[in-house]
Amino acid sequence: MPPLLDAGRRLRLVKPAKKTGRRSVRKQGHMVRRAPGAAMETARTRQVEVAEAARARRIATLLRRIKARLPELDELLESTDDVEDLVYRFYHQSFKVYFAQDHTRRVVAALGRLLPGVPINEWFAQITAEGTGRRFTSSDNERWLEVTRPQLEAFFHARYFLQQVCRYGRELDEPPEVMPFGWAAVLYLYGLR
Repeated sequence: MPPLLDAGRRLRLVKPAKKTGRRSVRKQGHMVRRAPGAAMETARTRQVEVAEAARARRIATLLRRIKARLPELDELLESTDDVEDLVYRFYHQSFKVYFAQDHTRRVVAALGRLLPGVPINEWFAQITAEGTGRRFTSSDNERWLEVTRPQLEAFFHARYFLQQVCRYGRELDEPPEVMPFGWAAVLYLYGLR
């Protein structure tokens, strides 16, 4: 049976005594003619390698920037640590639950500064957009869940990512081969997973 290329294509054997004028390579002691499309597969493999190297550089850049801004990020994490109060305000039907929007905006801005120019995850962007930009009106009381739940949801998602960024900024010295779930989630946030 003829040897296989990496992509699983079978190679046709060419007897060494025959000169065909076609490109041949010596593989496992036999002269073999390149299978059609082998050059294209090599080019695709190279493109994948280049893209993977670029992704690895962006991940390393992200981790470096997290570490550089860790004091600022930790301070932001501490300043948004009023989950208990916000959930109480939600159930108490207090307009103060709207303060969650400010926390969400500040966290989203800080996360965006870590990799400027890289779009944030589409779902995260939608969740935070739907949970911010709202002013309290008395009619909101009649639609309390509809109006305020998106605000808390956006805050919880934003704060979760801030917690993960701070945690792995402290714990990781370099991007890991085997990823903890929280770090993998951060990479999804920046489209790097």
